[in-house]
Amino acid sequence: MAARLVPLALLVAYGAAFAGRALGTDLPLFDDHPGQLYRVQHVLTRGPAPWAWEPGWWAGYPELQFYPPGAAYTAALLSWASLGALRAEAAYQAVVWIAYLAPGLTSYLVLARILGSGWLALPGAFVALSFAGGTSGVEGGVHVGMLGARLGWALLPLLLWLLAPWITADRRSPWLAAPLIAGIVLMHPTALPAAVVLVALGALARPPRGARLGVAALLLAFAAALTAFWWLPLLARIAQTRALAWGEPPGANALTVALALCAVLGLVRAASASRGAVVLALWPWAVALGVLLDGAVLEPLGVHWLPANRVADGALIALILAAGLGWSGFRTSGRREAVVGLAGVALAVAAGLATHTLALWPGAAAWPSAHRIETGMRLGDLWHTLRGAPEGRVLFVRSGVPLVFGTDWWRPHTHVTALTPSNAGREIVNGTFTHPSPIAALVYRGDSGPDAIRTLVERLDGVSLFGRPLDSLDAATFARYADRLAVSAVVALDLDLPRLAWLDASPTFERRGPPGFFVVWTRRDALAVAREVAPGRWRVEIAGAPGTWAPARLAYYPLWRATHGGTELETRRGELGDLEVKVPQGGAGPVELSYAPGAPELAGVALSALGLCVWLAAARRARRRRPAAPGR
Repeated sequence: MAARLVPLALLVAYGAAFAGRALGTDLPLFDDHPGQLYRVQHVLTRGPAPWAWEPGWWAGYPELQFYPPGAAYTAALLSWASLGALRAEAAYQAVVWIAYLAPGLTSYLVLARILGSGWLALPGAFVALSFAGGTSGVEGGVHVGMLGARLGWALLPLLLWLLAPWITADRRSPWLAAPLIAGIVLMHPTALPAAVVLVALGALARPPRGARLGVAALLLAFAAALTAFWWLPLLARIAQTRALAWGEPPGANALTVALALCAVLGLVRAASASRGAVVLALWPWAVALGVLLDGAVLEPLGVHWLPANRVADGALIALILAAGLGWSGFRTSGRREAVVGLAGVALAVAAGLATHTLALWPGAAAWPSAHRIETGMRLGDLWHTLRGAPEGRVLFVRSGVPLVFGTDWWRPHTHVTALTPSNAGREIVNGTFTHPSPIAALVYRGDSGPDAIRTLVERLDGVSLFGRPLDSLDAATFARYADRLAVSAVVALDLDLPRLAWLDASPTFERRGPPGFFVVWTRRDALAVAREVAPGRWRVEIAGAPGTWAPARLAYYPLWRATHGGTELETRRGELGDLEVKVPQGGAGPVELSYAPGAPELAGVALSALGLCVWLAAARRARRRRPAAPGR
């Protein structure tokens, strides 16, 4: 028992020390974290339905329908389980800690099961915990804030741990794998290909392979049914979102080459090892084939929904585990096991120091505290100013705010302005990270068309707006966009002022107060905006001649219905991606807008409910059966 607990304690102690230094007990407000926190607040205030309308960003959007909701659900569950004692901020902090620690812990569990030793599992688990690369490593998954990607990454080793008895001893079918795969899908679907490959390899590991492939297909079908409430309306409404296709193709560095060499050694050693070791040794190479297929075939054909640089993360965690098998994949005495394990950790540390591909210790400048950000930017003053602005939305010229002086787009920054709706009570356009909404595409490139969003928004900050160079915009063009999006205030940084002379000359907006770190312009005239009068119901004043199309100043979505005096009105998508309503024969006036789930949304919920019932019945029936006799 000590041989398992001592190395685990060392791993946990290191992880806790890193997290304590990097995160502490303060709310992370750097990089993408404010926007991820806002999604948690969305679930807690507007419910878990993925199609629930979120008016706070981008003139409204069903925020969790087109973004994996798993991380936000996890934080919300913590809050609900505590009966509200954990508010959104505290629950989110807990999830950040969990996301950091989870890959190391789940990797330790599965390697200890396959290798039969905690010490031999330690090197692979340490690398999984501290690996900084990809979009799920410490840099992308914790520092930047892509928590869902990292949590999905962490569930992949747990899936192998759960499947191991089925693979090695042909015990009862692993019915718990279905909800675990469902969790992977909800955390981030880019981890799904690695999960599917693993289940298939596990089914092929021993005879009768045909029957076992049938079990694997059933597990995947149950997982698909359990998550249908999310993916079915997503696919049905796919035209209402824009694929995020930014990012470099997956590449290699010195550490991944070393991991690959160790994984090859694991492949050789697995030939005489258990079936679980064989499956683990084959796993990264099988997933790598899928990554190549994605990058070389699917993306050139225009399929950008599972980009190869994201799918590669599944191959990376499989490679780390297979490398752990290659380094430690033999049995030896207890003391020598400790030597082998600690030597593997030492080599990993040396490689991390040489290549900077492991996050071994956090620097204070890279992980600033919330207090430092709030006081340094005088965010309280910004929130106060925006509360007093005329009714309407706030347009941020930038998506984020730099935390250090410089010109590099990738320098440390924060998207803290994403919290404007909750901290200042004002809806926003821009001011948050790269987003898949059509209105976001409009702001990024000047049109809301169906093409993928290919440029990371930080590259546009201080450079362009609505697809035009910032200093080439003119007041009339900007006024057209501002009117359609109900913009009543504009926020820029003081360093943007030389490129915003046209805004100072605008007859529609005037600068409010002396220049500071944030510079604010507000609208001179009143603007009719949509007001939420009840859950799922809005009211807006429209203007125009009967039979013409008038803007509702909300983002278009097929679930909108408009009525006037009890008569349903026609709606359509406007040229800018906004909602337009046909003016009734009675002329302009108040229009009632309602938002409710449609057939795909209700069908998805029904399919998930049915899948849950059938899965529970199948799992209960399987538990009553005598397990098959264990074999080699």
